[in-house]
Order: sequence, then structure tokens, then C-alpha cells
Amino acid sequence: MVNAQDIKEHMEVCGSDGEHVGTIDCTKDDQIILTKSDSRSGGEHHVIPLAWVSSVDEKVRLNKPAKDAIAGWHGAG
Repeated sequence: MVNAQDIKEHMEVCGSDGEHVGTIDCTKDDQIILTKSDSRSGGEHHVIPLAWVSSVDEKVRLNKPAKDAIAGWHGAG
């Protein structure tokens, strides 16, 4: 299981295909909030579940391709 404490602000998030999904703003509970300043964000914060994370090294790597992650993320309110 991935430890949320390993996920740091400004880390890149990549899909299982290696494609860029976003940039970490922060984590909250079991969610990752992506920055609204990232080129993929459309100027809005987006939220993905921590359960989508397969590993953390220099990047946060998801267990699904970038297009699926982007299709499934939701706004931060």
C-alpha cells in the first residue's frame, strides 16, 4: 500500500502509460488534489483517489492510463 506521506507538493502524477496527468497540490484524507496551474487542469483543481496510486518514487504513478484518470477525476469543489 502507498503511504500518503510519501506524496509531496509539486510531484508529477503520471498514468500507467507514463503520460502526464497533473501536479500535486496536496493530499487530504484519501484524496490527492492536483494544482490548478498545471497545463492539464484547465485552471481548476482536480481530485483523484489515493487508491489509484500504484507507486511513488520521483513521481506519483497511477494504476490506470492518463486518459482514464483524467476522465475519472472530479473538481475540488
